[in-house]
Amino acid sequence: AGGSTAVAAGSDDWASFLRLTGAVVCRSVVFVGLSTFVALYVRERVGGGSAAGTVALFVLYLGGAVGTVAGGRLADRYGRLRVVRRSYVLTVLAVAGVVLVPGPAVYLFVALTSAGLYVPFSLHITLGQDYLPRRVGTASGVTLGLAVSVGGLAAPALGALADASSLRTALLPLVALPAVG
Repeated sequence: AGGSTAVAAGSDDWASFLRLTGAVVCRSVVFVGLSTFVALYVRERVGGGSAAGTVALFVLYLGGAVGTVAGGRLADRYGRLRVVRRSYVLTVLAVAGVVLVPGPAVYLFVALTSAGLYVPFSLHITLGQDYLPRRVGTASGVTLGLAVSVGGLAAPALGALADASSLRTALLPLVALPAVG
């Protein structure tokens, strides 16, 4: 029920692992980009001063906690690949809501985005290990290490884009990234 792979036991499936790595990279950029700018963006969108931004960050991380717990349960019931794919569809729509929907509804979209990004987080690691059964350490290092580092590398570019244009313009590319991955 955990989602099957078409790889014979013991055989490394580099093509699937590289596709998974692309998804991990895109997820990382979206999450770190939102973590970096959502407080400022929400303050700008709904007013309310620093409290509005603080609430947005709280909602972002609460949604992540809920998504992490839900991910394993959903994968057990529906299969890992199906859950990963559907969570990214949800994430595309939710990030679009964060960027485009006016007013306090932004908080709902922040929560949905975060849940959508965190549902597949642990599933990425186990899928990576299944795709590279002869290199589980490498698989874990790439799926977890990239999840932390690549977004951090992209954040300054998003910041420069925000400085040159607007926060909204900087956040718009984040809408498409879950679909690319």
